[in-house]
Amino acid sequence: MVPRYSRPEMAAIWSPEARYKIWFEIEALAAEAMGDLGTIPAEAAALIRAKGGPRAAAISDADLARIDEIERETRHDVIAFLTWLGEGIGPEARFMHQGLTSSDVLDTCLSVQLARAADLLLADLDALLAALKRRAIEHKLTPTIGRSHGIHAEPTTFGLKLAGHYAEFSRNRARLAVAREEIATCAISGAVGTFAAVDPKVEEFVAQKLGLAVEPVSTQVIPRDRHAAFFATLAVIASGIERLATEVRHLQRSEVREAEEYFHPGQKGSSAMPHKRNPVLSENLTGLARLVRGYALPALENVALWHERDISHSSVERVIGPDATIALDFALFRLTGMIDKLTVYPERMNANLESLGGVAHSQKVLLALTQAGLSREGAYRAVQRAAMATWTALGSDDARTFRDNLLLDAEVSEKFDAATIDQIIDPQRDFRHVDTIFQRVFG
Repeated sequence: MVPRYSRPEMAAIWSPEARYKIWFEIEALAAEAMGDLGTIPAEAAALIRAKGGPRAAAISDADLARIDEIERETRHDVIAFLTWLGEGIGPEARFMHQGLTSSDVLDTCLSVQLARAADLLLADLDALLAALKRRAIEHKLTPTIGRSHGIHAEPTTFGLKLAGHYAEFSRNRARLAVAREEIATCAISGAVGTFAAVDPKVEEFVAQKLGLAVEPVSTQVIPRDRHAAFFATLAVIASGIERLATEVRHLQRSEVREAEEYFHPGQKGSSAMPHKRNPVLSENLTGLARLVRGYALPALENVALWHERDISHSSVERVIGPDATIALDFALFRLTGMIDKLTVYPERMNANLESLGGVAHSQKVLLALTQAGLSREGAYRAVQRAAMATWTALGSDDARTFRDNLLLDAEVSEKFDAATIDQIIDPQRDFRHVDTIFQRVFG
């Protein structure tokens, strides 16, 4: 991922230095388990840890260049690393990687990296949830118009809008926790996963030390359905980000102006038009969400490998592992900041709510007429007549409110007087159950 969209802590997980430190830890732990079992001399395992540990911990640019130099000859990244490591360990290095295959190291390392990345993403989601909860409670009873198909529907509150997004990201957090548990698996089972040359106790030891679970059946590689589920979960989270970002983009439109991204002092919206205040953060989030969702498909394609293994998945994961987690980490952080500082305009929300002359209360009148004895079809026709008369005359000299048009309709006025209609369309009735919804969402 490009530096512009990378945060240091997440990017560090995917650095060569971090990868090689994990590789060494896997090799050292395997050697220690083999030393305890008597597969290799215990002294050799101790020496591998004593000499290789500091070497891997303090890996330098020169060391990275040396590993790259070896790989250019060997055409094999794990062999290049082991060769470099052995140069500092000495003869005892021959006891490293006993009975292991490269996939044991690569797949177990990827599990560690994805688990660590998931931990950061879970923390990101916690921060976002806190921001959404605070702003939802702040605007719990701030009236605004609900829209379906982009058209005025019925009144809601801005707090309820945010509560819905809070509930969605709560579900996403639970999904990610499950995906993290599923991806955090270890495979130290040797060629084609039969443990022919390595004791299963080695795998159990390494897994326990790294905080991973043992892969029940590794066909030389950890089955990629785990990875597909992980990246699919990231894609679902990204879709939630875009849904919220799209809401903000619409609310910031000039014709709506109900909420907008915080506009920093000195910020400029356009090189040509000084008046512009553009929804650049939410547009950026929309683009990043598209990227993260795009990484789910190749992860799904990786599930069907040939026989016990091939490496068609490898090149894919070298890209999508870092890029998907780094992009999502950045997007969640940016979204949290956007929601935390979102500028909300309650007066504009109220003006928009009333801008169609009160037709948003049509359902309440429809229901009241059916309860007063009209058939549903008759009540619908009567209410629609009043609503369309209000809608089509908006802005003209003949404009009347929905309430007034209802009173002019013979079928409605036969059932209700002005005071009754005022009681029916009282806006306070729309929010009688907000507390119930908030209790369900926030407890």
